[in-house]
Amino acid sequence: MQFNIADLVEHAADTFPEREALVAGDARLTYRQLDLRATRLAHHLANAGLGRGAHVGIHAYNCAEFVESMYAAYKLGAVPINVNYRYVEDELRYLYGNADLVTVIHQRRFAPRIAAIRGELPNLHHFVVIEDASEEDVAALGSIDYEAALASGSAERDFETRSGDDLYILYTGGTTGMPKGVIWRQEDVIMALGGGIDHATGIRHPKPEELAAKGAAGAPLTTLVIPPLMHGAAQWGTMQSHFTGGKVVLYSETRFEAAAVWTLIEREKVNTITITGDAMARPLVEELARGEWDAASLFVVASSAAVFSPSVKQQFKQHLPNLIIVDSIGSSESGFNGTGMYQGEGTAEGVVRVAPGTDSTVLDENGDPVEPGSNVVGKLARKGNIPLGYYKDPVKTAETFVEKRGVRWAVPGDFARLEADGTIVLLGRGSVCVNSGGEKIFPEEVEAALKSHPDVFDAVVVGLPDERWGEHVTAVVQPRPGAAPKLDALAAHCRKHIAGYKVPRELLLIDEIQRQPSGKPNYPWARAWALEASRKT
Repeated sequence: MQFNIADLVEHAADTFPEREALVAGDARLTYRQLDLRATRLAHHLANAGLGRGAHVGIHAYNCAEFVESMYAAYKLGAVPINVNYRYVEDELRYLYGNADLVTVIHQRRFAPRIAAIRGELPNLHHFVVIEDASEEDVAALGSIDYEAALASGSAERDFETRSGDDLYILYTGGTTGMPKGVIWRQEDVIMALGGGIDHATGIRHPKPEELAAKGAAGAPLTTLVIPPLMHGAAQWGTMQSHFTGGKVVLYSETRFEAAAVWTLIEREKVNTITITGDAMARPLVEELARGEWDAASLFVVASSAAVFSPSVKQQFKQHLPNLIIVDSIGSSESGFNGTGMYQGEGTAEGVVRVAPGTDSTVLDENGDPVEPGSNVVGKLARKGNIPLGYYKDPVKTAETFVEKRGVRWAVPGDFARLEADGTIVLLGRGSVCVNSGGEKIFPEEVEAALKSHPDVFDAVVVGLPDERWGEHVTAVVQPRPGAAPKLDALAAHCRKHIAGYKVPRELLLIDEIQRQPSGKPNYPWARAWALEASRKT
């Protein structure tokens, strides 16, 4: 047995065959059933000509079939590729082509978009359709019914020997540019994101069998995965739970609804939820305050990939005083970089402050680790178990994965500061940094201050052109219902939490802020909208 995704899932299925493994919509699967369905699909794909290294696109909302398809590909030594379901034809044409997809497993609703680009992708030759509530025609693709594909596949686990060198690829859009495929060895990504290195203790598990043994030692936890599986946070929330015998509940609605989340928590007796910052946390806590929800089973809220404001955490603690609230930082290019537990402070300062994970630190502009407490703003970096690079992009690989004095580092571009006590304060991506009069202002810090104001429901901060300062800080704000915040009031509030030069100089109100499906801010959209709205004022 290796530190290999399929090996770990199969071992969990053998260890906990009758435990419930996955709940998604109407689907309920034990570990034995989940493994059997993935095995049958893997054989169907093999019979269609797929083998080791083949790239299989999964184009779907959260559903049981998404998880089964991932595991089926890994059983073959093939590589599942995540497809952003919001992409239109031009974006799909790029992603499908760049990823060298040969097969796509898709929900029926996406068939027209796929059919529109199929003729330009000669290597794409096999399609499997997952039924949904739509009635789209799949004749142009010749898609095989998903359940029929499973029925045609063998139930035997007679696959080739797998290894920790098999690949995991995650396509990430980031905040700018076209999506990029981050390539990992599976052993490395399991160490970085899958529990191979315990995040709490920093201890590395020497044997893959220890992950299932860890799950056998106590009662299984039930984890609700809310973000879409097309993002890494959701994939690894699911896989890490499955490696250790936990039960995963997928949020499978096509739109985020806070009441639907609390319904699942109550019905499935959920212990932990995985969210992506304020975009999910704020409506969740406000729904909790309105409803009569039984949340007694819930004891951990874990956020990653987006800012989780202290003011929102404080609201959670008011309603659930014993709740453990955890921030994790990391990226597709580095894996886990650190974690922090909210202690109940009500300040808007320190957007994300964490204890660094194994092999994580902050590098200065020369690529050297900074001294704790030096007040140097550098870049978050991680060594050790890190990716091989970007798929078919040696230039970006060289920019992100750098070697200094014989040590190879993953440096995705997140600015950070190493504090005197050894904690890391995450400041944000340089690509969305506002440069005002030579001062670098990180949007996440200003957004956290804004969202702690009672009249602000959501906020995104961008830089707009300024004749004197180059750029000025502009707040795009979605007010709470019935509220009409003014710039002077918000600026005065922000000055209590951040330096004066970071305070917004312009306020633009909007009915609803657009975010990416992961919950991350959509900065390109926000800046384009703000430019147009500013011209009209």
